[in-house]
Amino acid sequence: MTAQEFQHIVHTIPQQPGIYKYYDDGKTLLYVGKAKDLRKRVNSYFSKTFTNYKTHELVQRIRHIEFTIVGSEQDAFLLENSLIKEYQPRFNINLKDDKSYPYIVIKKEPYPRIFLTRNRINDGSEYLGPFTSAGKVRELISFIRQYVPLRTCKLNLTEQNIQKGKFKVCLEYHLGNCKGPCEALQSAADYADGLQQVRNILKGNLGSVINHFKKEMLQHATELRFEKAELTRKKIEHLENYQARSVIVSSHLSNIDVFSILKEDKWAYVNYLMVQNGTIVQTHTVPLETKLEETEEEVLAFAMGNLRTSFNSLATEIIVPFAIDYPEENTSITVPKGGDKKKLLELSEKNVQYFKDEIRKKKILHLEGRSDMEKKKVLYELQEYLQLPEVPDHIECFDNSNFQGSFPVSAMVCFKDGVPSKNDYRRFHVKTVEGINDFATMKEVVYRRYKRLLAEEEPLPKLVIIDGGKGQLGAAMESINELGIAHELTVVGLAKNEEELFFPGDTESIRLPWDSDSLKLVRRIRDEVHRFGITFHRNQRSKGTFKNELENISGIGDQTIALLLKEFRSVKKIREQSEENLAAVVGKSRAGLLRAYFEATANKKGPG
Repeated sequence: MTAQEFQHIVHTIPQQPGIYKYYDDGKTLLYVGKAKDLRKRVNSYFSKTFTNYKTHELVQRIRHIEFTIVGSEQDAFLLENSLIKEYQPRFNINLKDDKSYPYIVIKKEPYPRIFLTRNRINDGSEYLGPFTSAGKVRELISFIRQYVPLRTCKLNLTEQNIQKGKFKVCLEYHLGNCKGPCEALQSAADYADGLQQVRNILKGNLGSVINHFKKEMLQHATELRFEKAELTRKKIEHLENYQARSVIVSSHLSNIDVFSILKEDKWAYVNYLMVQNGTIVQTHTVPLETKLEETEEEVLAFAMGNLRTSFNSLATEIIVPFAIDYPEENTSITVPKGGDKKKLLELSEKNVQYFKDEIRKKKILHLEGRSDMEKKKVLYELQEYLQLPEVPDHIECFDNSNFQGSFPVSAMVCFKDGVPSKNDYRRFHVKTVEGINDFATMKEVVYRRYKRLLAEEEPLPKLVIIDGGKGQLGAAMESINELGIAHELTVVGLAKNEEELFFPGDTESIRLPWDSDSLKLVRRIRDEVHRFGITFHRNQRSKGTFKNELENISGIGDQTIALLLKEFRSVKKIREQSEENLAAVVGKSRAGLLRAYFEATANKKGPG
């Protein structure tokens, strides 16, 4: 629909609150929106120049407009949320949260049982929740049953059946977990009182539960039932400890909902804390995919409506990070400047930041389980940044490792299609190099790796990363050139600290964008080769494969060596110590043996 075509119908749109629906030429619902003034809002789509491609695309597809007038802005808000949830139009915000939440149900039956369920049905039962974690629900039920004796059996406990004596108490009664309503040992009123304590615990109102048990303890004591009084006292103590752990900010706060938002490109993340009686009883974060030019305020209001409905919130105060137009009657919006409410908001912001970071780690650092296109996207990006002739779907990375200046080994990891190919990992014992020489070590292991691949006619990698400086890269290239394969693969060096890549012979390094997927992949490869090399080195040391130089000294035993390494950290530093410094650790005679050995070996090596 063009702007000119829209002008022919604009006068038919009412200037009242309501919702509007956009359809394409196939009568497919594209978008649902709400407005205080329908005409003004819809007109804005056809009178603005949008910079957002998707908004422009939406307007181009509109062929039919429908609207519904409602009584208030609040009604428009609720109807919009309902329609989006039901039809999920292509251009609306997409709430990526389709879980089936668990509830605690108080079953509609004589002497009601409580248990976990995901199926909420209209059978007259009472459903408490929902909760974000089934594990949390089971933990709550277990906690409740420690303090409130309730039946777990499925017996039909009608008054007639009980009076006829159809049932006998079971083991749960003898263990003190049930008061035996099946034999009329507990009245319906007393059982109902226990259920009320369950409701109070689930709502975080532990104060009333504790007061109930204090009265019970006093009654037991008055009646000289001191053992039962002591058991009740322990329940009170445990509940008070639980309350101390649960109250996050302040016990004087009323029921409050707390929301925070973090928006990044087309994604937004909203955290929700449900606070009841100073206790955080629910916490949940949802990702939302924005489609048009929605503001943070619009996204947050949309998420708030959905989450408050999903979790049956009745809180009349909502804490948010900024002023927001939220049209719900009898509800106040608070933007705290300090105090307990500000602490709650900061806690919510920590939760949403953590959630976003975890999502990013999973998407960027770990490509396992992702689609081929998602994997390829990262590799295409790396190819573009490094100007590689081919997509680097086969990457190998080398790193040298040694322990306190001794015992060199080398490791190589292999990534195919952006994920580790662990069957292709290799470890190398250095064979031709004496002492510590990173350059010669790198030259040896690179030569051995690719000479073998050529001999076995295995494919060469598209990209080889040398973890180290220009010296290690130059040494690796000597082997690559000797094997005559320089034109078949690309070799780059990775600076250990700066995370810069450089090509052989280049004076300028390449810095991948700090937030790019390709840099995250390179980091993961580097971290993996470090992990693999260090694990190999540690295993070799534990097996005694490496022989410490100090073991060659006659008169120096394992305990002395352990003392020296604990004090000076490495053989190199031990060698640099004066006889007086050594004597302070291992005594004068052993210090003399050490200095004599070091001077003799130094003379053998000669000057320089």
